[in-house]
Amino acid sequence: MRGYTIFSLRHQIGLVPQEPVLFSGTLLENIRYGRADATLDEVREAARRAYVDEFVGKLEDGYATVIGERGVRLSGGQKQRVSIARAFLEDPAIIMLDEATSSLDSESERIVQQALDELMKDRTTLVVAHRLATVRHADQIAVVADGRVSGLGDHDSLLCRDGLYALLCRQQFGAAAATPEPPGEPDLG
Repeated sequence: MRGYTIFSLRHQIGLVPQEPVLFSGTLLENIRYGRADATLDEVREAARRAYVDEFVGKLEDGYATVIGERGVRLSGGQKQRVSIARAFLEDPAIIMLDEATSSLDSESERIVQQALDELMKDRTTLVVAHRLATVRHADQIAVVADGRVSGLGDHDSLLCRDGLYALLCRQQFGAAAATPEPPGEPDLG
């Protein structure tokens, strides 16, 4: 860590916040904010991976469309996909997701979650979420209550402890879905 400057360390971290910060410029400029020197092909590839290409063709001027202050001309899911495209363009080693799907309808959440799943591959990812579906497959989950860690483990181990995480799972998924998965069959191969 001592070998890093603040700038080089921050360059290794990408953020997808609950409310993306968008500017009144074009869609292209807003995606390119993730890396100002990106070529048009690199922007388009990041947009494809973030499912921006699913709606860019419907915009009057495509990537040249002015999206308005805070992206007022885009839906919540579209804004989030622009934020994810920025992160793809940055290509950081660490991704921070701060309630990245919390304000989306079910269909937008499904599309955004697909993009996030792709973004998280082969990266260290820190996820802050109240929707447990977002963290269910994480290697390590830290349950925070009243500013303290009240549980630490993977999904199944936290369910087995029948603590706060298990309670939240029952509330969000129902009793049957909040049951730990049985261990797999041993490989006798």
